[in-house]
Amino acid sequence: MVQTSTSLPGDWSDRILCCYENATNQLQVARIANIPNWLFERVVFPRQRLLFEALPDALLEIRTSTAANVSLLAQIPCLRLQVREGIRPDRIGLDVMDG
Repeated sequence: MVQTSTSLPGDWSDRILCCYENATNQLQVARIANIPNWLFERVVFPRQRLLFEALPDALLEIRTSTAANVSLLAQIPCLRLQVREGIRPDRIGLDVMDG
């Protein structure tokens, strides 16, 4: 199982809480690699929700793989995935693989 994370530096006080839902019936890999000195990568199972902290400028990459290749399905700005207190977050996920 892929599970890589370098903790966000403590002096980055503008971190936000985010939520992503894998709305497909395939495994996905969620990855943030556009923030210098920080890497986040998790396997997200079908119908699973992933809560994580990120910086507002972060982009969540969603990938899926088959025996033949790895495909980038989407890049989602983490600001769009931000959980706000008292507001139910929209269902943010990809159902392009549902069948």
